[in-house]
Amino acid sequence: MGRLLGAAALVLLDDYKFTSLDGVTPNTKYLGDASKSNWVSSGTPELHDDAVLLTLSEAGESSSGTLLASTSYVWYGKISAQMKSSRGQGVVSAFILMSDVKDEIDFEFVGTDLRTAQSNFYFQGITNYDNGENLTVTSSTFDDYHTYEIDWTPTQLTWSVDGTTQRTVKRSDTWNTTTNQYHYPQTPSRVMLSLWPAGSPKNGEGTIAWAGGLVNWNAQDPATVGYYYAQIKDVKVECYPAPDGANKKGSKAYIYTTKSGTNDSVAITNDDTVLKSLLGTGTDMEADYPKASASGTAAIAAATSEIATVPGLTGAGPGTNGHPGSDGNDNTVGESAGGSGSGSGTSSSDGASSSGIGGFSQGTEAQTTSEAASPKERGLQNSLFAALMAVLGLLVL
Repeated sequence: MGRLLGAAALVLLDDYKFTSLDGVTPNTKYLGDASKSNWVSSGTPELHDDAVLLTLSEAGESSSGTLLASTSYVWYGKISAQMKSSRGQGVVSAFILMSDVKDEIDFEFVGTDLRTAQSNFYFQGITNYDNGENLTVTSSTFDDYHTYEIDWTPTQLTWSVDGTTQRTVKRSDTWNTTTNQYHYPQTPSRVMLSLWPAGSPKNGEGTIAWAGGLVNWNAQDPATVGYYYAQIKDVKVECYPAPDGANKKGSKAYIYTTKSGTNDSVAITNDDTVLKSLLGTGTDMEADYPKASASGTAAIAAATSEIATVPGLTGAGPGTNGHPGSDGNDNTVGESAGGSGSGSGTSSSDGASSSGIGGFSQGTEAQTTSEAASPKERGLQNSLFAALMAVLGLLVL
């Protein structure tokens, strides 16, 4: 049975200007109708000077950072963000594309290096430490708006800064002889913008070092305004036509027809995308809260409480920009987000094992694969983010 991805928006070009938060819906309320919202949020987005602020605070709803994820998917296209990064040690801003099988294309900004944008890509969440490359920014990524662009086609991937192409990766150069596959992002993806505490003490030593150290809550921004912040002014999305040979059975939704998670397993169909409740997933859209009974009220309250919790999540990609987490003993720690409720997995650079179907997450990365998720994380993994990752709108022809 195919796993539902999302609804077709039938848009060739869109321009999201953040002059208000009208198009942003909290992840505790979104049920998969992309016609009612452009973005789903976790954490605390704020509005300031015609830009959305992604906030990161020491406590409260944005203590794990803030994430905006588009309610629409892109299956190849040109996507740009006009933005300012955050600043400070331990703080990382990100503009990425992420698919439900963890294909990923990244811009990341470490708060201690305000003249560099880090580029990266992943295939199905498999870590390859050679995929990252630093790009030069002409002035401060915090003080000045810059336009960062990803141009993604079936054969080539480019990263540009302020209209200048700085990196190109060809699909033909990503062949992996171990798995006999192209380790190239190739599945419908959502646009994601985030600010997260890579320098959290809960993360691995490698991630903390990459982020410039532990987050300093006495630094200028949290001391004066109460939080770290990144600013997003505008996001433009130009969708390219579906790739040659695409399996078109409709125009309303994407599904995966097999578990391979490659481009030839994606079909465009007329499947519905709206869940009955936050308990639903792409394969069980009618799941609902328990009916009222003698103990029903308590059960409903418990279910609602678990699902409505904004998560403290785990890292923007395995090892975050090619920098592995650590268990404190110089041992690399694998990562899996489990966004579809498929459970934990590991990843390796040779592709022998991958984390499979999963979702984007941010915050506390360095859990070993033997550690059980907390009840709140399980509630998210098995329900809310399964809904977000499996049943959201997409951009198609």
